[in-house]
Amino acid sequence: MDKQKNRRFSPPAVGGVSLLVVFAVLCLTVFALLSLTTVQADVRLADASAQAVADYYAADLEAQTILARLRNGERPEGVTFTGSGPLRAEYTCRISDTQELQVSVILEDIAGREYVVTRWQAAPSTDWESDESLDLWDGAPF
Repeated sequence: MDKQKNRRFSPPAVGGVSLLVVFAVLCLTVFALLSLTTVQADVRLADASAQAVADYYAADLEAQTILARLRNGERPEGVTFTGSGPLRAEYTCRISDTQELQVSVILEDIAGREYVVTRWQAAPSTDWESDESLDLWDGAPF
């Protein structure tokens, strides 16, 4: 009788469960790698954004320093003056390779105590060039 019991007893089938566990681990690994890639891209974007803000405020500080010198009656290098009555002072401060801070100030008196800022704007430092070329498919087979 013991021999019959041993013959009827079969071990539980673990093949399907093992495949399911392997598939689940594979899916979790892929999701973990995708999450890691997303985090790395977000870090690069945050670093670039922080650098852009730091560059802008460095240019803003330089522009404020030049404005303070103008208000003290100085004529800093790199500032262009136009007009005979109220002087218009214009200058730029570099933000990055592609941007600059453009400043225009009207000085009401010679000492610069009375002034009006007419422009304080970040602008591209190069002219924009459009790309008019379009590579369209002419209908010919490859």
